[in-house]
Formats: sequence, C-alpha cells, structure tokens
Amino acid sequence: MDGLNEWITQVNDAVWGYVLIFVLVGCGLWFTWRTRFVQFRMVGEMLRLLTESAVSTVEEQTKEQRAGGKSKHISSFQAFAVSVATRVGTGNLAGVATAIAIGGPGAVFWMWVIALVGSATAFIESTLAQLFKQKHKDSFIGGPAYYIQKGLHQRWMAVTFAILITLQFGLSNNSVQASTICGAMEEAFGWSPLWVGIFLSLIALFIVFGGIQRIAQVSSVLVPVMAIGYVVLAIVIIVMNIDLIPQVMKVIVLDAFGIEQIAGGGIGATIMNGVKRGLFSNEAGEGSAPNVAATASTSHPVKQGLIQSLGVFTDTLLVCSCTAFIILISGLYRTSELNGIALTQSALQSEVGAVGPIFIAIAIFLFAFSSIIGNYYYGEANIRFITSNQTVMTTYRILSGGVMVMFGALASFELVWNIVDFFMAFLTACNLIAIVLLSRYAFRLLDDYRQQKRKGIKDPTFHRSQIPELADEIECWE
Repeated sequence: MDGLNEWITQVNDAVWGYVLIFVLVGCGLWFTWRTRFVQFRMVGEMLRLLTESAVSTVEEQTKEQRAGGKSKHISSFQAFAVSVATRVGTGNLAGVATAIAIGGPGAVFWMWVIALVGSATAFIESTLAQLFKQKHKDSFIGGPAYYIQKGLHQRWMAVTFAILITLQFGLSNNSVQASTICGAMEEAFGWSPLWVGIFLSLIALFIVFGGIQRIAQVSSVLVPVMAIGYVVLAIVIIVMNIDLIPQVMKVIVLDAFGIEQIAGGGIGATIMNGVKRGLFSNEAGEGSAPNVAATASTSHPVKQGLIQSLGVFTDTLLVCSCTAFIILISGLYRTSELNGIALTQSALQSEVGAVGPIFIAIAIFLFAFSSIIGNYYYGEANIRFITSNQTVMTTYRILSGGVMVMFGALASFELVWNIVDFFMAFLTACNLIAIVLLSRYAFRLLDDYRQQKRKGIKDPTFHRSQIPELADEIECWE
C-alpha cells in the first residue's frame, strides 16, 4: 500500500501542479467573460428560481399526499438539494482543514477564487446537461456522458467519462466520506472504525437500492438541516471573536501572496491545495453535478444552470468559509500533528468546549452520508449510459454502498485522499474538454433566456426548434 500511495502522490503532483490548475482556472475565466459574468449579474434570478421551486415542491408534495399518490418527477429544488448534498460534505469540514494544514491559510483564498470563477463553469455544464437530457422511465437522465455523445458524437469519450466518474464518485469518493465519518466518530466517542463502517454500509445499501426518488427525498430533508445548523454555529463563533476577523482576513490574503511563501517555494503548495480542495468541495467543472441537474423537470435549460451555479457559492463561499474561520480563529492550524477532521474538531472544541467534537461528529455524519448517497447516483446514471444489465447495476450498488464504504473506514487517511485526487484530475480534464467544445450552445441558451426576460416573460421556455442543428439530438424539449 505504501508503494501505491507514493506513486499516486507523484502522479497527482505532476498533473495538478503543472496542468490542471491552469486549465481549470482558465476555463472558468473564459466562461465568466463569455457569459458576461453570469454568476454575479444573475444572483437575484438564481435565488428567485430556487425559492419558487422550493415552494412549488412543498405544494406539490402536499397535494400528492392528500390524493394518495406520489410524483416521479424531480423538481429543480430537489435536484439542487442532491447536488449540494454531494458538494456539502467531507470537503467542507475535513478538506478545508487539510488544505490549511498543508498549504497554509492562503489556501482559503484560492478556494474562494476557484469558487468564484468555477460557478460560471458550473452554469455551463448544468445547462448543457439539461439541453441533452433524455427520458428515463418516470423521470429524466443525463450528464456529461450524454452531452459528449449527443453533442460531440464521440462514443468512446463518453464511455471514458462514464467510467471515470463511476470510479471517482461511486467508488473512491465514497471511501473518503466513510473515512472521515469513522475518524470523527472515533475522535468524539471512541467508536471502532470497523463497526461504524459496517453500520454505514448497511444504511447506505438500503438507500441506494431505493433509486433517485428516495435519494432526492432524503437529501431535501438532510441538506437544509445540516447546513443551517453548522452555519449558525459558525456565525455564533465568528460573532464571539469578531475582533479577530480583520486579522484572520489579513493572514489569508498575505499567506496567499506572501513573500515568504514565494521565496521558499511554498506558494505552489498553497495554490495547489486551495484549488484541489476547492474543486473537491464545490465540484465545478468536474462533471458531477450535471448528472443530477439533468434529472430536474423545468421549462428552460438555463434555469437549472443558474440554480446549480448558486450551489457553488453555497458550498465554498458559505460552508467552507465557516470551517476556515473556525480553524483560523483557534490558531490550531499551526499544530503540525493535527490534520483533516481532527483539526476541525479540535478547533471547534477550543471555542465551545467538549461539545465541539461531538457536534462535528454528528454534522460530518449528516454531511458525508448525504454525499455517499448522492455520489452513488452519479455512478448509477453513468453505468446506465454504458449498459442496462441489471447484474452490473446490482454489483455496482454493492461495491458503492458496501465495499468502498468499508474500505474507506479501514484504509489510511492519506491513501483514500490520494486515490480521490488521482481520479478527480482525469475526470475534470475530460469534462472540461467537452464543455469548452459545446459551450456555444449554453451561450445561445443564456442569450435566449435573457431576451425573454427583457420582453417581460416571467417564466421563459425553450423548444428544440430554437437550435435547429441539434433537433435530431435533443430528445426532451418538444
């Protein structure tokens, strides 16, 4: 295992250090410019769409309960909740702590940068996912594999992406979530990772065999509860230490561009860890969120693109920043032996006492477990793209919800994170190539949406005849 871990580390440093960071940031800047700063100019529209979808979802569910029925459609709000469930997880608590421990406080700044420019990338990929989505039983299915095949007509590339995302999210990513849950439970309660892993595997298998409807229902309840509770606690801590915030901001900015880091070669580690952990957390450009964005039932592809773009802000600028401020206020990031979830737990304990590690253990369970079930769906959607063989699907469910969860519970912290970084690099590169080549369609859709809004149309709609060259490739927009 040590030899494998060392080899993966070398590959990760080469790919992330010299290639992917520049491509990822470059694509984000290009999409930001080309969409005329959509992630900033249309924040109000994002919030309006999300609020309206949440209200309509509650109203629809109430009517269905009274009628004794059950809808099979996934609303925009439910799709947002599932994608945020996978974003808001280990990356927000353990990932941020790891970035600070290895790259210093300046890594937080680069996490913010990748979120600000990456939200435009998230808009492009989710809009494309909606455009090229397909009908699937009672709902929709789609994602990068589908828009690669339909838009670029490259089956081999689509299958490659489907395999990579299954390896990344359905398998290796779930091991990280399980590892973090087990570490938090051991730190707070002294529980054995073996027994925690067995428990996680059993409940994960129960939920993943229930399909996307059950995942959406679980996520739409867990995500608001866990996010609001954690943010409220962080705000209380920040208010209690409000006099330290100017110094914290100064440390973040100076460390991000500091002379000492540049002279010592540490600036590269600061940027690399900030970008890696930022991407792991918000997933903008990775090609994951489009898989669930495609499942939403909406009247225009741009609507879901805007809502998913908001998810990046929610994840990094809000939840990740909460963790960063708690750690930096505590000053424990200077303690070299602390890393990952243990650093977050210790930082919170220093502020609120012995209840801190217990709260984080419960929070990380909710955060990471919702990520496990959301990650599973990404793999399912892409396996269905490759094959409809039920034996393959059943095997995947057992591997994702059972085997890899147990592997994460028992494997070393460094190994599970290195495996995730390895697959994440190649997955992101594959998706970025596709969305750069197909982005012209997302730009046209955004222009159409804005034109309809300028005409006073409150609820813009789209028909596939508006992009005639794709009429034969677009299935759902009749």
